[in-house]
Amino acid sequence: MSSGGHGTAAGGGAAAEDAGGRRGGSGERRAAGRWLVPVLAFGGISVSVMQTLIVPIVAQLPTLLGTSTSNASWVITSTLLSGAVATPIMGRLGDLYGKRRIVLLSLGLMVLGSLICGVTSQLVPMVAGRALQGFAMGAIPLGIGIMRDELPPERLGSAMAFMSSSLGVGGALGMPLAAYVAQHTDWHMLFFGSAGLGALAMAFVRALVPESARRTPGRFDVLGAIGLSAGLVALLLPVSKGGDWGWTSPTVLGLFGVAVVVFLLWGLMELRIRDPLVDLRTSARRQVLLTNLASIMVGLAFYAATLVLPQLLQLPAATGFGLGQSMVVAGLCVAPMGVAMMLVSSLSARLSRARGPKVSLMAGLVVLAAAYLLGTVLMDAVWQTVVTAVLIGIGIGIAYSAMPALILGAVDPSESGAANGLNTLMRSIGTSTSSAVVGVVLARMTTTVGHTTVPSQAGFRAAFLIAAGAALLGLLTAAFLPSSSSRSGLPRPAPTGDAPPEGGWGPEPAAASSSPAGGVRCGAAGRRGDPV
Repeated sequence: MSSGGHGTAAGGGAAAEDAGGRRGGSGERRAAGRWLVPVLAFGGISVSVMQTLIVPIVAQLPTLLGTSTSNASWVITSTLLSGAVATPIMGRLGDLYGKRRIVLLSLGLMVLGSLICGVTSQLVPMVAGRALQGFAMGAIPLGIGIMRDELPPERLGSAMAFMSSSLGVGGALGMPLAAYVAQHTDWHMLFFGSAGLGALAMAFVRALVPESARRTPGRFDVLGAIGLSAGLVALLLPVSKGGDWGWTSPTVLGLFGVAVVVFLLWGLMELRIRDPLVDLRTSARRQVLLTNLASIMVGLAFYAATLVLPQLLQLPAATGFGLGQSMVVAGLCVAPMGVAMMLVSSLSARLSRARGPKVSLMAGLVVLAAAYLLGTVLMDAVWQTVVTAVLIGIGIGIAYSAMPALILGAVDPSESGAANGLNTLMRSIGTSTSSAVVGVVLARMTTTVGHTTVPSQAGFRAAFLIAAGAALLGLLTAAFLPSSSSRSGLPRPAPTGDAPPEGGWGPEPAAASSSPAGGVRCGAAGRRGDPV
């Protein structure tokens, strides 16, 4: 048995394994596989709905919580910080102790946080509840890891693509629903609804998702988790609060300096210990590193649409460019972006199988850049914003769907949870940066209507140009990905000396041999020779 822990059993999930370490017989696996993708995708959508449910009431938060605008912004910032910290930590815990178990823990924390928010109108418990909700972000990369462990090769590509797109799908579809609830009921019902979705997702996961028998041997890196958390807080806190504190203030500059020092010390420590939280040597592989860098750019580009389109739709016609729509209508106009992301996920999987996930990622970034450039001139009517939203959704859906295949195609199965968690973290860093950068642009490029100052049309166009630039930079980064990436768009078999179970560990049933660098060599049809 390899040191990567392939086929290793631990805890109750080890029952009824076959000789290769896979749970249950073929009939049980087929039954589980039938529900696995929709159940895990529903969990991902529940998490993304939780993220966006606060959007319709952001402007009213100071009044609702009886506090200042600056203090109320912590309701957003706390979820951002906890979600960023949780994704790599929950991924590593899943690799060590069982992915299904940690998915249930993540969703349970979301339910608890939602209930706390639902029963309070005070700032401190609201911030605490939102921080607990942020820990649910770990469920999405863990779900992708479960799919890798449980699904047959022919279903894995499309399943990962659909799961990866669930983050945007839930956000886009949840926005109009949240707006309707906020307009017609007590705003606390938003959080009770989130708790209900989380509880339902937990019930489905518990009943229909098997626990993977694959475990990673070793201990959880507590010091690494503390160091990574400290570094992320020091980095993302000034990014999200720089507009309030001043970008050149001693606090902001000091926190950026602390982040650099902490990450350097944390990296040195992670390279020296036996069981690191994040395997930096694996993360430094070209395919993993460049995919994560491209993920930052995609996240930055994606979030610009959610900041610009609702405001453009809701600004009054008296501005000369606002479209004068209600909050609910604005949400409905943005919702097709999520629908487009969901529909193109299967297209992205087919493109990855035919041409490789690198081509799929680059195609998504091309569409994304073109959508934002076209969006700079499609601002004069409601239907034009819908067209822009759909095109952005297509680009994001194709790009997001390619990322898990690129990551899992370059890492050991025992590291799939942590590797996907790190990739999700990179997207979060991109969206956080987008929020800060676009926020500054819209705050400085303004116009006055009566006694109210609002973002100008030039500001909206500048935000879209920044997003297009981010997509083009991501395209340039993706161009340097290895061209020999798996053509199937699926992860490769794990390096091991044991015989694989029936159906194989990876996308092909053929044997695999370890490369000197720790990668895996195998061909698209079971041949050896293509390096990772």
